[in-house]
Amino acid sequence: MRILICGATGFIGRNIVEALAALAGIQVTAVYNKKPPFLIKNVNFVKANLTNIKDIERVIKSHDIVIQAAANTSGVKDAIERPYVHVTDNAIMNSLILKSCYDNHVEKFIFFSCTVMYQTKSQPFLKNPVKEIDFDPSSEIYPSYFGVGWTKVYIEKMCEFYSRLGRTKHYVIRHSNIYGPHDKYDLKNSHVFGATISKVLNKDSNIVSIWGDGSEERDLLYISDLVDSVKKIISTKDKNPFYLFNIGSGKAISIKDLVCKIVEIAGVKDKKIVYEQSEPTVKTSIALDCSKAKLMLGWQPNVSLEVGIKKTILWYKKMSINDKLGAN
Repeated sequence: MRILICGATGFIGRNIVEALAALAGIQVTAVYNKKPPFLIKNVNFVKANLTNIKDIERVIKSHDIVIQAAANTSGVKDAIERPYVHVTDNAIMNSLILKSCYDNHVEKFIFFSCTVMYQTKSQPFLKNPVKEIDFDPSSEIYPSYFGVGWTKVYIEKMCEFYSRLGRTKHYVIRHSNIYGPHDKYDLKNSHVFGATISKVLNKDSNIVSIWGDGSEERDLLYISDLVDSVKKIISTKDKNPFYLFNIGSGKAISIKDLVCKIVEIAGVKDKKIVYEQSEPTVKTSIALDCSKAKLMLGWQPNVSLEVGIKKTILWYKKMSINDKLGAN
């Protein structure tokens, strides 16, 4: 089975590459652009600009499955102050990739969407876990998510459109907030989990500053559980041409409780948590109902938040030690 992974050096892409490369009977091609490839056996790395149709055609041909994990992503500051960075390139990239998958008779296409379309201007705090059918296209998506939300919906609909043409099966994953190894941990580009880990484990400061008042709630899923959903999709024999799945933990935790939990598990007693309410934040709450994925894929999350935090901290500390050794 020939599998192409776009965005192979990013957070989600790298974890998928490492997982699939370890499986027998799979030939993995990994696409990267600016970030250099990492060392791993049984993987063919190719460089490509996925907003360029010639590059796309070059890398997609002769593959059975395309996993689209490439995207222009960053943290909440960009989502509020520069929302356009999550829109134009992503729309162009995915439109061209979908066309090329159709032209090259790709068997399966897997797209990573998100959940920002669920939160609306009138209902930013969703009390109950949401199902895939709960998205109402006539509603006003939460203002901070307007651009990225409708871009994701557009790409989802493009997947559905191409699925109706009959050549390629399309699988859309609306995943919750993913965390774990290889995520972004720099404070400029990271999401709340990565930023908090960096601040908590920073030995040069006893301050853990949190943007907002900490009341926002997120559905957090450890990266290996997301990778498992991809494995399930790869192996499924369902005949329908289009599927859309929520993939998340099914539980919401407030940012305030998350930070306290990370501090407790990290065992750092001298940290002072400070809430910077003047800094940008997205005041929403969400948890996902993933019963459809459980029913149709046999998938469910296996890593608890506590275990996921411990795994991430161990990995982060190991990487920090390796970086220091490399610098010396």
